[in-house]
Order: sequence, then C-alpha cells, then structure tokens
Amino acid sequence: MSISAAEVAHRAASDAELIAWASDDDQLLGALPRAELRERGLIGRGTFILLFNSAGELCVHRRTLSKAVYPGYWDVAAGGMVGAHESYAESAARELEEELGVNGAPMRFHEKFFFDQPGNRLWCAVFSAVWDGPLRLQPEEVSEARFISLDQAQADSRRQSYCPDSLAALQRYLACQG
Repeated sequence: MSISAAEVAHRAASDAELIAWASDDDQLLGALPRAELRERGLIGRGTFILLFNSAGELCVHRRTLSKAVYPGYWDVAAGGMVGAHESYAESAARELEEELGVNGAPMRFHEKFFFDQPGNRLWCAVFSAVWDGPLRLQPEEVSEARFISLDQAQADSRRQSYCPDSLAALQRYLACQG
C-alpha cells in the first residue's frame, strides 16, 4: 500500500495543527503544534467516540498508513486531538463527522482518563453514539470501516494491530456498563 499525495499533505497540515496542551491533572496550559507535543513528550487532549449501530455492533476502522501515530492499525473509536480552542465535546463531534461522516448523532460522555505511552500522552474523553446511517470515510485518515460485534472486536484486537489508546477507552467504557 502506498501513501497518496493527499495523505502526505494531510499529514503535514495535521502535524502543524494547534492542539490543546494539558498538565498532568488536565489543566489547559496553552496550545502547541501536534508534532511538537509528540516530539517533546508533552500531554495533549484527545477524544474517543465509540460508534455503535442499533444492533449493538461497534464500528471499527483502519487508519491510513500516513497517520503519525499507529499507522495502518485498526481502531475501535473515531476521534482525535482536541484543537486549541475546543472543548472535548466539540472535538468529539468534529472528529466523528470528519472521519466517518456522522453528523447529528447524539453523543453520550462517559469519562476521562490518562493514557501514557512514548509519543502518545493524552487526557482522553470517552463518548459513545448510535448511528444506523451511511458512513462517509475521510480518505486521508480512514482506509476502511465496518460494524462488528464487541466480541469480534475484542478477539480481533488480540490477533491484529489495534490502537492501544482506543482499546483502553473501550475497556473503560465496558467496565462502566457492567
């Protein structure tokens, strides 16, 4: 699989985006370019939207190879980094529409948690939504998507490369549902 010129341009623009920079206790410190946050090991804010259909299946999607973090991995959540002047909820709504073309689906906030891996330090806000309409994938970020059972998603995550941050969001969501 090759990376298209559109993906390369999208990645460059994405790396330059101003992202909310947060402290260890999620206090807003300012905004920095996405690439600088990663390179300096600083903490950003991110959103994770678990998208279900009315049958209870979870939307999983594959990230394009041009993504800076977890390229080509499967993802159990739409989402991304919170922009410099966005709330978590505003970011979640924007990301769900950008990545999967879902607009207007009511979202439910579940919780925030801290995720810490080299190159990916985040305060994560977990949301869920239900959608039975069509998906419109953002070709620069999402190469394919489908709805599968939660059991299938969890089984696949043990055999294939899945984003560890969104898996953590899913596990926390499931623990709160039980």
